[in-house]
Amino acid sequence: MPMLKDPSTKYRLFRPIDLPNRQWPSQTLDRPPRWLATDLRDGNQSLVDPMGSDQKWRYFKMLVELGYKEIEVSFPSASETDYEFTRRLVDTPDVVPDDVALQVLSPCREDLIKRTVESVEGTKTAILHLYLATSPCFQQIVLNHSEQDGIALAVACTKYARSITKDNPSSKTHWQYEFSPETFSDSNLDFVVQICEAVRAAWEPSESNPIIFNLPATVEMSTPNVYADQIEYFCRHITERNKICVSLHAHNDRGCAVAASELGQMAGANRVEGTLFGNGERTGNVDLVTLALNLYSQGIHPKVDFSDIDSVIDVVEESNNIPVNPRAPYGGSLVQCAFSGSHQDAIKKGFQAREGLKDGDPWLIPYLPLDPQDIGRTYEAVIRVNSQSGKGGVAWIIQRHLELDLPRGLQIAFSKVVQQRADAVGRELLAKEIQTLFQDTYHLKGAPRFTLVDYNIAPERSVPFIPEEGRSQNTQNSMRRFEGVVDWDRKEHRITGLGNGALSSLANAMHMLGIDLDVVNYNEHAIGKNKNVQAATYIECTAAGSKERVWGVGIHDDVFQASLNAFLSAASSFMDSRPNGPLSVPQ
Repeated sequence: MPMLKDPSTKYRLFRPIDLPNRQWPSQTLDRPPRWLATDLRDGNQSLVDPMGSDQKWRYFKMLVELGYKEIEVSFPSASETDYEFTRRLVDTPDVVPDDVALQVLSPCREDLIKRTVESVEGTKTAILHLYLATSPCFQQIVLNHSEQDGIALAVACTKYARSITKDNPSSKTHWQYEFSPETFSDSNLDFVVQICEAVRAAWEPSESNPIIFNLPATVEMSTPNVYADQIEYFCRHITERNKICVSLHAHNDRGCAVAASELGQMAGANRVEGTLFGNGERTGNVDLVTLALNLYSQGIHPKVDFSDIDSVIDVVEESNNIPVNPRAPYGGSLVQCAFSGSHQDAIKKGFQAREGLKDGDPWLIPYLPLDPQDIGRTYEAVIRVNSQSGKGGVAWIIQRHLELDLPRGLQIAFSKVVQQRADAVGRELLAKEIQTLFQDTYHLKGAPRFTLVDYNIAPERSVPFIPEEGRSQNTQNSMRRFEGVVDWDRKEHRITGLGNGALSSLANAMHMLGIDLDVVNYNEHAIGKNKNVQAATYIECTAAGSKERVWGVGIHDDVFQASLNAFLSAASSFMDSRPNGPLSVPQ
């Protein structure tokens, strides 16, 4: 069936509430919320193959190590696996830290509440979580009861839960209570306030042990600002607000769960429930990783630690049997990577500007809102090269792997070589491949066409010198004579030449071999520090009578030798590029 030409005949616009003088738009997030990780309950129930006990065990330990203090571990009345897993946590010494609360979920049915309480009895701190749908849709279609019926059921179940938990003198557990008006985002807000008031009165919370009212976007119905309005409306109208913790549980049906949860906190919520990387029914729960690192990137520690995010991803993917999307915020394998040439160039310049700064200095790198090292990622994956990449990305890789700071002209020339190779192989080039390609292209390894076997450069003394008593000949402005041996394709040739300096004298000497190149660009810098320093030299040459330009690169402990090697590297590249093959060698 095709999409409707007029979808308004089938779907109704969600009507926002009337909330004059709303306050949340002027609020900011300046602290982390109470976190509840529900991976082992809400996340687990959405899996094609739910986790087994050992998988849940490993996942629970990871959540504890990350720093989560409230973990919804199961729906004990739903399956024997969930019940036994919960008992295993409670009965195994030293598994549940004293500051970690186990949360368990139950519908509003006394027999199921009883089994749920039994599953977690004996742990130091437990949160009993009951839910009841409050939207007209569910009341009419699923539950077949009125609003008053719903209030009566919620109150009765709350009182029963209280009698077997916090009012039970034999219980060794400190009990907290959470009530969810399920489908809150599609409910009449005045009714939600009314049912929560009744539940609060039945439980009788205190400021030291507040009741948790979870206000879920069970199905995301509208834009995040509407959800924030709903949260602020509830917070304004509920009484004894100081004895209430307002919790958010946003689903991602419209793709706005992160925004809805952040705006919901601005509207007054104290707690957020979600899963790592957003696993859950349909399009998933809100992603706790994104929420936490959003705070972190604003200078607010989220009180959970993703310093080794890749190890977290390993556990999540193995447990859920669902891959983390490569473009998932922060954790995706590609989110710190740049392939685009303009992006790579900006990132490269950002890192250059940061040289010399301390780790604690303000972070300011184009396209990178978070330092990848803070979550255990290396800089090696920041810039990756394919046929869409430009000079900046290629130069970044060469700089990091070979410590060569390529001049702009060489960046452009070599990036074309890289693009041709990427097009030829039809894929991304690895950093090691680019490094090898550079070394091959500019004859830094292997056998170049020309190598310097032996040489001597000295002032030209052909002009007669009449010495003055006690003074030596001043050769500062004299021409320089190159005399040396060059190996050309494994055959040695003795050459000589005159020039203003070392390079020009070598260039003149190469005329004897039919190589006529003029140096038009020269750059050099040091590699390494202290006694291990080397010289890196970059030379761009033009061929006589041609617009052809070639680059050469030389690296050596001696700066003169590096420059001579760079010229011969350019000569080798010139010979490799000639369409008619090599010149005939003079005999």
